[in-house]
Amino acid sequence: MSATPPSYVARPGARVAGEISVPGDKSISHRAAMLGAIANGITEIQGFLEGADCLATLAAVAALGVRIERPSARHVLIHGAGMRGLRAATTPLDFGNSGTGMRLLAGLLCGQPFDSILIGDASLMRRPMERVAAPLRRMGADIRTHDGQPPLAIAGGRALHGCDHRLELPSAQVKSAILLAGLYANGRTTVREPGLSRDHTEQMLEDFGVAVARQGEALSITGPATPAATRIDVPGDFSSAAFFIVAGLIAGQAPLVIRGVGVNPTRTAALDILRLMGADIRLHPVDSRGSEPVADIEVRPGALRGITVPPELVPIAMDEWPVLFAAAAVAAGETVVSGAGELRVKESDRLAAMAEGLAAVGVAADPLPDGLRVRGGRVAGGEVDCRGDHRIAMAFAVLAARAQSPIVVRGVQNVATSFPGFAATARAAGLQLEEGG
Repeated sequence: MSATPPSYVARPGARVAGEISVPGDKSISHRAAMLGAIANGITEIQGFLEGADCLATLAAVAALGVRIERPSARHVLIHGAGMRGLRAATTPLDFGNSGTGMRLLAGLLCGQPFDSILIGDASLMRRPMERVAAPLRRMGADIRTHDGQPPLAIAGGRALHGCDHRLELPSAQVKSAILLAGLYANGRTTVREPGLSRDHTEQMLEDFGVAVARQGEALSITGPATPAATRIDVPGDFSSAAFFIVAGLIAGQAPLVIRGVGVNPTRTAALDILRLMGADIRLHPVDSRGSEPVADIEVRPGALRGITVPPELVPIAMDEWPVLFAAAAVAAGETVVSGAGELRVKESDRLAAMAEGLAAVGVAADPLPDGLRVRGGRVAGGEVDCRGDHRIAMAFAVLAARAQSPIVVRGVQNVATSFPGFAATARAAGLQLEEGG
């Protein structure tokens, strides 16, 4: 991977229009690699996200003895080792900045006969892991954290048993870790969530031939269950597309079309929020081979207004909040978001980082205990430290299109974790973005 420059210089004067595409979906790419690793047969993945996070998952899978071929860009072949064919890695598995990779693979590794240690970069080593470790222990896993944080130490050779889990908060990562462990457990594993979370894991389990039972809020699999290799077509990542959806709204000169984006309804609450703010966004469904719905997203420029965000939409848009706060910064009136406390334990404290960054560029933003109050209007420009958080960096790169002077974004080194080639795509869409030292 080429080195990512440490800063962006984003200038006003954007004329966003035309057609672009975004890299493959990060969540789907992670899951396809993991299920392909333990499937019987060769799993073909088209559109795999070649960002640092997903490449870390591929590297971890390879370290566990799985043969991986990469015939061309975004095309991956995984020669599945089967349920019992993985072998112990010779060194700790390093997930870099990827909380998804660490949490999900922890579930899969709890069913193995060997020990594993999972580590990451400085940011990941500060993130909470007991939310995953605790339910896995209920299933019989021996998994230890360090004061609730990585490294994760997983002892192999433990017999897992199915459990009925009721989560306190919706969490696709916790749900997914439990279901992956459930493939190795004896009996029925059930997860009950109090609200909606992204459903890529259960969709993909079915793509790999594992039966998933759904009844109300309950989701169940019966183990042991063996995935069968398949083909996965990865659509464009909706969370990556969200930056350009907002760019097209606030800096558009004509419609912008983002081609081939995954529009799974458990991922697209940001569209509902933006439409409540007055956005004109149109979906044009396209045929796809897989179970995930795909569409071209057409964005038409227009004025936005501030809103109080309906609480049921807040958790479903968790990855999109940095750029939604950017949209709020140029909307007429006040936008109030609460129930977003999960943002405090992402790659950075995103509530604090966005409040600080917005204030630095002249936007009034008041932190709430679990949210943010943004009074939209004039964006002056200035300098922002994105705290090494890729989504904060990209949000301010977009917001600069409506600033009165340039915004310098420091600490952009992790943008490639989710969006390799972001700066080039931004320029293709019409944003005035330079990479600097």
